[in-house]
Amino acid sequence: MPAIEIAVGILVFLIIFLLAGLKVVKEYERGVRFTLGKFSGIMVPGLRLVIPIFQTWNRVDIRVKAVDVPDQDAITRDNVSLKVNAVLYYKVSDSKKAIIEVEEFNYAVSQLAQTTMRDVVGEVTLDGLLSKRDAVSKRIKEIVDKATDPWGIKVDSVELKHVELPEQLKRTIGKEAEAEREKRAVIIKAQGEVQAATNMAKAADTLAASPGALHLRTLQTLNDLSSDQSNTVVLGLPLEILRAFEGRNAIIKNKKK
Repeated sequence: MPAIEIAVGILVFLIIFLLAGLKVVKEYERGVRFTLGKFSGIMVPGLRLVIPIFQTWNRVDIRVKAVDVPDQDAITRDNVSLKVNAVLYYKVSDSKKAIIEVEEFNYAVSQLAQTTMRDVVGEVTLDGLLSKRDAVSKRIKEIVDKATDPWGIKVDSVELKHVELPEQLKRTIGKEAEAEREKRAVIIKAQGEVQAATNMAKAADTLAASPGALHLRTLQTLNDLSSDQSNTVVLGLPLEILRAFEGRNAIIKNKKK
């Protein structure tokens, strides 16, 4: 009997021992397994066995992760102090390297992104940073992606979220933008006046070339004014009538001579 009890006890222990070693790896995960401290393979999704005591494993999430890069004090190439933040998207491409080559790869990627962002901002002017944010983001992405290759990390993209300028510089930029808008308004107004003057000159030439055209235009204007009884109309004589008087005066002077 004691032998049977011992055998049953050993069997129960083995069953519990094996059940304790069963691990479930999800579809979006990979398991990095170590046997007696030495890397022994990658565990793919499904039910997997890790022998207790002899083997250990690390779970690695291979989904795309978003790292919020906090505000960083930076100085542009033209010595403008500002704060800039960004968001970085990356995923683990090699689970083995992500566990063996770097400690806490999430933290490492975040710190690398912060220092790289400050360095890249220091390479461009303020105007370049504001007008070419996509190019700056691409430059940060390329540097971080290359630096994290030995860690088994693939950087998908980097996006600059916000550039915080000093208040005094904001006011200066606002005044510059306002002056630029006023400049455009003056130019557009001047161009309109030039076009109006050109059209008026063409209209005057057309009226002068057509006998009676000015008289018809005068009558049309009087008709338009008469539609509103509140208007006070001052009647002007057409040039044709004035010219007729000039011609009559010239005839009278010739007769007197």
